Amino acid sequence: MRKRVIAAAALAATISLVAAGCSSSGSTSSASGSTITYWASNQGTSLDNDKQVLTPVLDDFTKKTGVKVKLEVIGWNDLQTRIQTAVTSGQGPDVLNIGNTWAASLQATGAFLPFGDSEMKAIGGSDKFVKTALDTGGAAGKTPTSVPLYGLAYGLYYNKKMFTDAGVQPPTNWEQLVTAAKKLTNGTQYGFSLAAGSYTENSHFAFINSAQNGGSWFDSKGNPTFTSQANIDGVKRYLDLMQTDKVVNTSNAQYDNGVQAVNDFATGKVAMILSQNNADSSINANGMKSDQYGVVPFPSPEGGKPVASHVAGINLSIFKNTKNKDAALEFVKYMTSESTQTTLGKPYSSLPVLKGAKAVFTDNPDEAATFTKIYNEMSKPLPLVPAEDQFENTVGKAMNDMFAKIATGGTVSDSDIKSALSTAQDQVKQSIGG
Repeated sequence: MRKRVIAAAALAATISLVAAGCSSSGSTSSASGSTITYWASNQGTSLDNDKQVLTPVLDDFTKKTGVKVKLEVIGWNDLQTRIQTAVTSGQGPDVLNIGNTWAASLQATGAFLPFGDSEMKAIGGSDKFVKTALDTGGAAGKTPTSVPLYGLAYGLYYNKKMFTDAGVQPPTNWEQLVTAAKKLTNGTQYGFSLAAGSYTENSHFAFINSAQNGGSWFDSKGNPTFTSQANIDGVKRYLDLMQTDKVVNTSNAQYDNGVQAVNDFATGKVAMILSQNNADSSINANGMKSDQYGVVPFPSPEGGKPVASHVAGINLSIFKNTKNKDAALEFVKYMTSESTQTTLGKPYSSLPVLKGAKAVFTDNPDEAATFTKIYNEMSKPLPLVPAEDQFENTVGKAMNDMFAKIATGGTVSDSDIKSALSTAQDQVKQSIGG
């Protein structure tokens, strides 16, 4: 998802309130001639921009199938509340976008259509999707209630000229990354820039760094396991870019979103950033051309697991009690077709969620190939448990505080990290009644 979270506890509390008859848009069970309602999340530069991008795509769907689509684009600040209200009232759309990290929380409400064998067959089969993308469809071991639509992944962007001037190569492991970053840090530039004040970014890299260590944040029953050594070591490694390696400006502790780090990179203040592939538009808007930077997978330590990103992106769900199931499934099939993925991949800077599909978000073939490999082969879904949003909130904000402490001259030790993660773990246990 695009760095948004949803209140899992609030959603879980609505399970008993789910009303029969979700969605009342239309009454026919056949696809052709029916009308469905589609809630699209804001992916473009504005709500109006999304309407401009999506309208011709939806018109084409209607022309091909006879199914009309009533589109509503909803901003991220409102989408959480709208979905919660739809779940409790039963007055929802037929099809909607969700951030893929919401999947388990929404699945737990019981309000959404499971994509069983027949439903998967109706949308073209599960085999068409990239496995890591499809794995975000719901909790492990349960029939998914969402399927992937738009893919995103993190990559390590580097300034080619700065690397050449410093005589360093793109890193293939963490140790090389730190060595290169130190050589690239001097009186006028830093080796790295981080969104060290963004709890979502911090939680993402807590997850990725731990995964490189073979760690996890929840057990198989969905209980938090925050204080494991793999988690502590992963957080420490990330914090140390500012604390001990000193390759990150302490001012980054105030960067509360990824765009600020991207702008530092694009304007030549830093040599490297970790960002999702939709950073390209901001980089190019600052005047940096695609041949001036390269992208490699976020490297793990020597001997670590090759996890370079979490599986980021947007999924599609259908309300279980839609009166237009056939039309809704036909629409999901169309939106996840190769032609539609290609049409929307450029304006939304997304990665295709289909096996073998070509990334079109960039004119740089090497970058496209790198991000496609990261997404398809080197990504792992964030914890597919209802309390995932609580992990992001508690661990991410704890890391915000630790970066702030470092930025003001303090030191964060392993024991400090363990204590902060223990507090976060207790908060999550309380929220899930553990």
